[in-house]
Amino acid sequence: MKILVNIARFLVGTLFIFSGLVKAIDPLGLTYKMREFFEVWANDGYAKGLMMLLNEQALAFSIFMITLEVLLGLALLIGWMKKLTSWLLLLLTVFFTFLTAFVLFTGKIRACGCFGDCIPLTPVQTFTKDLVLLVLILVILTGLKHIRPLFGGKWIPAAVMLLGAGGILGLQYYVLNHLPLKDCLPYRIGNNILELRKMPKDAVQDKYTFSFIYEKNGEKKEFAMDKLPDSSWTYVDRKQTLIEKGRNNTPLINDFSLTTLSGNDSTEAILSQLGEYYLLFVRDEETYPKNWKLEGLFFLTAFKEKRPVYIVTAQQEFAKKHFLNKYVLGGAAYDPVILTCDGVAIKTAARNNPVLFLMKGPVVKGKWGWTDMDKLVHD
Repeated sequence: MKILVNIARFLVGTLFIFSGLVKAIDPLGLTYKMREFFEVWANDGYAKGLMMLLNEQALAFSIFMITLEVLLGLALLIGWMKKLTSWLLLLLTVFFTFLTAFVLFTGKIRACGCFGDCIPLTPVQTFTKDLVLLVLILVILTGLKHIRPLFGGKWIPAAVMLLGAGGILGLQYYVLNHLPLKDCLPYRIGNNILELRKMPKDAVQDKYTFSFIYEKNGEKKEFAMDKLPDSSWTYVDRKQTLIEKGRNNTPLINDFSLTTLSGNDSTEAILSQLGEYYLLFVRDEETYPKNWKLEGLFFLTAFKEKRPVYIVTAQQEFAKKHFLNKYVLGGAAYDPVILTCDGVAIKTAARNNPVLFLMKGPVVKGKWGWTDMDKLVHD
């Protein structure tokens, strides 16, 4: 029993630390996923007020959950406050199991994001993982007496936990002010955006069967496609039924398009141009840096380099108010081109606000958050 308990202790502790660290390198990813859950539950009428409140505080909630996950795993490994730690692990795993079950059995959310974007798992895999974790934690709870602390006394384990908390919080703070340490998203450096907008070559489309509803003398009846009624019946409606789910039939980038202020889709034209240019992603007005001194230097640098600048935003009015009629470069008025794009696509492409892409045709050559753009600009 002692060996089994300590194997379970090692597996659970390591997995919790690993899972937290994978999400900590991109805490906004978990934030957006949690908002997806809160919005679905609010729309379904479950504690709508609370869900909307949690949605507003999703970033703080995500940071807390990531930090808790890592610290509980660390506490289990070093044997610190083993009873409290084990019960908290059980409660947290029950919560995770509820989330993965909701994803698996309702189909309202595509994935739970348990290991972030770097290790995508299917709903079945994540649900199975949580069930195994539940069993392992129950093993730990039944054999708590076999868990021995790695360190004697109170101060050393407390210091280890304090260092762990500082480390995981510091990592998230750094990432939120820069960019994810590892970019696992479709817009990472080296990717061809136009190619990733195409349907995968091995895609298998969903298969549907169709039936038709006709009416005659006040009676409605459903007919198969190959058994339609005669002309004495009046067509009412058509039903579409999924008979076989497809696979790999969604492009990695399926919501990215660039539209001019006049409403023209210019995605292909812009991403197919020769030479290098900049895409400056502006996520929202609320978190855009106030009095950002590097902004003017960036436009001056781009002007001298003769690289076009395109502002990509979902908030057209803010972009027009903020960027137009603002700069004079080379003795003439200078206005960057403003393009609108889906807000979800921008959140995926830009984990900071703003984020700069250096593009060569459709290929991402460089990527910087606004706090790191001082490396690019010059007077």
